[in-house]
Amino acid sequence: MSSVTIRVDQQTKEAASNIAEDFGFDLSSVTRAFYRQIVRERRIPLNLSYPQPNAESKKSIQEADEIISRGGTGRFHNAQEMFEDLGI
Repeated sequence: MSSVTIRVDQQTKEAASNIAEDFGFDLSSVTRAFYRQIVRERRIPLNLSYPQPNAESKKSIQEADEIISRGGTGRFHNAQEMFEDLGI
């Protein structure tokens, strides 16, 4: 057996540890399983894609694209209209 030392911030370690514990594992077991998967698959088994935006984000992106296509003018003519729309 050999040892591996990694550096990670405390918040990330605690969050990962909590997830591993939810599945009944500790971080050492998860790390060993990850290494075995690398060897078995002969690749790094990571998904490096950006997360897909949720419906609210997609709507905001669409609205921003529409604003840009109109030359940058928003749906409000002044701050007061925006605050009224927000119910403030």
